[in-house]
Amino acid sequence: MTTRPYPFTKLPYGGDWNPEQWERPVWDEDVQLFEHAGIDLLSVNIFAWTALQPAEDTYDFARLDEVLALLESRGMRACLGTGTAAIPAWMATAFPDVMRVDEQGRQHRFGGRHNACPNSPTYRRFAPALAGHLARRYAGRDVVALWHVSNEYGGACYCPRCESAFRVWLRERYGTLDALNHAWNAAFWSQTITAWDEIIAPNELSVQGGERTTAVQGLTLDYQRFMSDALLGAYRLEVDAIRAEIPDAVITTNLMGTYRPLDYRAWAPHLDVIAWDSYPSPQDTPAAIALRHTLMRSLKAGQPFMLMEQTPSQQNWQAYNALKRPGVMRLQSWQAVAHGADAVMFFQMRRSVGACEKFHGAVMEHHGRIDTRVFREVAALGAELKALGSATLGARTPARVAVWFDWPAWWAVENSSGPTAALHYLREVTALYTAFHAQGYAVDLVGPDSDLGGYGVVASTLLYLLPAGAAEKLTAFVEGGGVFLAGVMSGVADESDRVFPGGPPGPLTELLGVWVEEVDALPPGETNGVVFQGGLSGTHDCTLLFEQLRALDAEVLGTYARDFYAGSPVLTRRRAGEGQAWKLGTSLDAAGLRVLTRALCDEAGISPLVPHLPDGLEVTQRDGDGGSFLFVLNHTPQEQGLDVPGLTGTDVLSGDAVDGVVTLSPYGVRIVRQHAAGAVA
Repeated sequence: MTTRPYPFTKLPYGGDWNPEQWERPVWDEDVQLFEHAGIDLLSVNIFAWTALQPAEDTYDFARLDEVLALLESRGMRACLGTGTAAIPAWMATAFPDVMRVDEQGRQHRFGGRHNACPNSPTYRRFAPALAGHLARRYAGRDVVALWHVSNEYGGACYCPRCESAFRVWLRERYGTLDALNHAWNAAFWSQTITAWDEIIAPNELSVQGGERTTAVQGLTLDYQRFMSDALLGAYRLEVDAIRAEIPDAVITTNLMGTYRPLDYRAWAPHLDVIAWDSYPSPQDTPAAIALRHTLMRSLKAGQPFMLMEQTPSQQNWQAYNALKRPGVMRLQSWQAVAHGADAVMFFQMRRSVGACEKFHGAVMEHHGRIDTRVFREVAALGAELKALGSATLGARTPARVAVWFDWPAWWAVENSSGPTAALHYLREVTALYTAFHAQGYAVDLVGPDSDLGGYGVVASTLLYLLPAGAAEKLTAFVEGGGVFLAGVMSGVADESDRVFPGGPPGPLTELLGVWVEEVDALPPGETNGVVFQGGLSGTHDCTLLFEQLRALDAEVLGTYARDFYAGSPVLTRRRAGEGQAWKLGTSLDAAGLRVLTRALCDEAGISPLVPHLPDGLEVTQRDGDGGSFLFVLNHTPQEQGLDVPGLTGTDVLSGDAVDGVVTLSPYGVRIVRQHAAGAVA
């Protein structure tokens, strides 16, 4: 699918604006405040289906015409929503097939959002029809910068229509019932399918027993794939309707970072630009937030993304919705830009006066005043973005380290009964990513279909599923000179979650030079130790899972410290071709992961962006036509200093010259345009 050019000449600044909730005098007041804050892009019409289509055969675009004309008169532009994220009441009443059926087999009634069955004939008729009407009406209007289809796709449906569509999907995937039964190991518990119409959705009335419990992992895994594809199919219907009227339209929808139900790698080719909504909890570490930005950037091989939503102050759905402390909104905005954002936007522009988001933060609060801390911070950031202009637009983030991230592996690990309920895919991958990121290494996130060329290190943990061709790709990477790490529970099963004959690491056995005899699982809090050797030093705690590795032709670099398997291998390395394949058989603590990841980078000849990065500081680099920019961010409430040997340049925010030492105020940001292009290390 062709990617359309980015429709902006500077980083756009703005957010979700819902004029359908307000009378006209409020609109005029709002746009004046937008100008004051430097806001130039508004997401509109996101939840306006009923306003646009109050009855089956009636459309009314008068209000939207006014909204777009008002923005156009002020030199602002629109990210135009199709309005299809919440179905109208008349549709749910007249066409009940549009409502979802949940995992307990209950058909839902009208209310809320994200409430339509993606395989409903009604939904698949009305949604693209509305998108097509909008495209015909606003084709050629420069005020429409890009198109925003629906909103935050998610959820699942288990209705009879989805069940029927699932059978069609399975026929296309497997071809024959024999192939399907083999993939699902259906002989277990007499789960064999003898006719296609016997296949049922895996809800709690069939094989599901609640969260992380299913009797047939292959069936559940395939339904997760199918539902991600079904929602993507609904998105694509609207895209096609817009594209039929405006072939060069720039079209996207807002993703949600590390959102488990949808395989965003499969979605990425169908979005002209990746856009996502960043809502970290107050407990999230800066590295965890950085991982989500990195994932979004990596979906289209490093192409910059849009920060479509963030709150300027507080969320409303946490148990305790703390305010962002002074400076944190600015810091998190620049953190997004540092990792590849080419837009900074908010939800929401003005707080709703009722319903479930009336306490969600906004640029304008209920009082409508601008003499507030939040509005001052929003306006100050707008001035900084205006000063930055187009300097970083389109700039890429060069990385020679990659961490493996794969949605089907995530699903499969957590579908399985055993070996431990405490195993969480995202937590383990985040720990591995953090070990690189906290030391100043530039990191991408890759998956089975990614091009590994250009990376010196590819590191993984819970590489549980190995789809066809993955082992060969990783072998070629190593033999060509790369350094590869396979963490705990790697190479366990094929893409249908059928365990490889011979056990783990399956097709990676020859590359890694080890096999796994047993896997011990202890409760959280019970630890063993890893004693490093062979050039690595120290003993570090490990937890959760403890693989007993048997080395074939790999050298041992770490052994267990305790229990009956004390002294047995837990970390190994095998040289293959020009590169190295490492195997780690447990979940290491943060200090141990730092030692290990630095060793991997040293072996690959990769240096961090700065030699010694203090805790609480973050560095990234973006290179583009506007120059090479080093971003330095202080995530602490204390002033910090950082030595960066060889760095000379100018801070684009302050205009200050920088020569080797960067000083940052609490929650401060420095963006140094370097005098010499390239890495500073």
